[in-house]
Amino acid sequence: MPAVSLSSANHQPAQNFAVRPFSAAVGAEIIGLDLSQPLNDADFARVHQAHLDYNVVVFRDQRITPQQQIDFSCRFGVLQIHVLKQFLLANHPEVFIISNIVENGQPIGLGDAGKFWHSDLSYKEFPSLGSMLLAQELPEEGGDTLFASQQLAYETLPVELRQAIEGKRAAHSYTARYADEVFKGIRRPTLTEAQLAEVKAVVHPVVRTHPETGRKGLFVNENFTTHILDIPEDESRQILAELYSHSAKPEFIYRHQWQPNDMVFWDNRALIHLATGCPSHLRRRMHRTTIQGDVPF
Repeated sequence: MPAVSLSSANHQPAQNFAVRPFSAAVGAEIIGLDLSQPLNDADFARVHQAHLDYNVVVFRDQRITPQQQIDFSCRFGVLQIHVLKQFLLANHPEVFIISNIVENGQPIGLGDAGKFWHSDLSYKEFPSLGSMLLAQELPEEGGDTLFASQQLAYETLPVELRQAIEGKRAAHSYTARYADEVFKGIRRPTLTEAQLAEVKAVVHPVVRTHPETGRKGLFVNENFTTHILDIPEDESRQILAELYSHSAKPEFIYRHQWQPNDMVFWDNRALIHLATGCPSHLRRRMHRTTIQGDVPF
């Protein structure tokens, strides 16, 4: 189970905030919480439990600095530094910039993040526990993010498909779709040998058990999963296609429509997510911190 930090902030006064579940399969908003102030342990425990209960929580109206985002994220665990170092925030490498903005002929962040359903950093030995994404600049239209429960997806699998993946393991690779034609018009940076060494392919179970709740969920995704081990290639492709189709059914999804100063914290152990995109001429800038999780089992 991940070590959740109960800091010395217990002397901090309690904040009066509410946790309001959405009507979707997952998700809740947290109203009245100010993350620019350290949370006492009781308030932090409420937030932690809401994250476990709803898988994705939306902190409204967070006017916080990069360091405050980092400090809050660190209470959940060690932060992971993204392999694309050129898109890390200056003086705050824990913050990864996701943006379509180009300045002086150079992109300031990753412009095509999340165009396929995925779980952040599933291609790492220690995939992400969760990610926090803070809205810095929002487009006038588009830019929604979809989240799909992989625990509900697993629990509603047809019997034959569930039997087909029992005990199976799958390979995940960051470079699986890195230069896919869907990214036409957006040039991704060429990875150096050192960067490639950071993202060697890994193997994880097709079905993982959540380390804090014990609930089982699918752990494959169309962005990073390449194949299921120990079965013929055509069978692997067929099973993965069926899993991908099932995993993103509307009844499993919460659609987040961003509001200014939203910070969204989702559980990569329980969800996959997808960026819906926005018109290229409309500016969008987000700051992400990513918390390291456990080796899936």
